[in-house]
Amino acid sequence: MSQLVIYALQVGGGTLALTSMPGRGGDYSSDLDMIAAWQPGLVVSMTTDVEMLQDGAQEFGSDIQSRASRWVHLPIEDFGAPTKAIDDAWPSVSAAARHALSGGGRVLVHCRGGCGRSGMVVLRLMVECGERTDTALQRLRAVRPCAVETDAQLAWASRRAQAQVSLDSD
Repeated sequence: MSQLVIYALQVGGGTLALTSMPGRGGDYSSDLDMIAAWQPGLVVSMTTDVEMLQDGAQEFGSDIQSRASRWVHLPIEDFGAPTKAIDDAWPSVSAAARHALSGGGRVLVHCRGGCGRSGMVVLRLMVECGERTDTALQRLRAVRPCAVETDAQLAWASRRAQAQVSLDSD
């Protein structure tokens, strides 16, 4: 039986969720089935290749795509924040996620523990969908108390809000 838990919030007209690494609890196949049954239109993996290999999820990208979900891999080290390469990839990933959400779809983000990196991305998407950072973080932590673990993660997640404020004040 899968030990995977999907922590979901209503965001931008759809459902945005975070979870831990499929296979981390020892049953990759059941975790994969559970994610597929949840029917996300987009799945974003924040884990490194090494972490995926360690938890038996090295084929997760092709496995989830074969079950009709789009998949994006944005590998970030545990407790880390995005590198320039991830920052450069973010606008297209964000647009795809926000498009899915605005159509009533589901977007699932995972990292290894389902807390820091995935929480950071979920928070950023909540902000990009129009929520205030502090309110969004409070709402996110109401369903996943460990979401967003470091100051660098919080700073990245709220960066668009800060940029928007400076644009509005011009």
